[in-house]
Amino acid sequence: MDEVFKALADASRRALLDSLHARNGQSLSELCAGLQLTRQAVAKHLAVLEQANLVAVLWRGREKLHFLNPVPIHEIAERWLGKYERHRLRLLAQLKQRLEAAEGGTEE
Repeated sequence: MDEVFKALADASRRALLDSLHARNGQSLSELCAGLQLTRQAVAKHLAVLEQANLVAVLWRGREKLHFLNPVPIHEIAERWLGKYERHRLRLLAQLKQRLEAAEGGTEE
């Protein structure tokens, strides 16, 4: 998971992921077109994303296509956000119960 956080820490890599989210299956040339980076810089960023398993590649002849792999991001959400979300939802449910109980007590 450390590699995923490292990969997501860079704004250029997040921009690449956003580009793949908008249109999956892009070549290096297509990904370079949307960024103010050199081809070599984009290739290095893609290598980091591949190492973190955030990007999967498919070779079509001599063309290398890049695809977003959302699984590591989902795992982060489940591990780091999900447990906090459950606590917040439990507190909201308790608040709802207390408010309903208070409403019921004043009407009787």
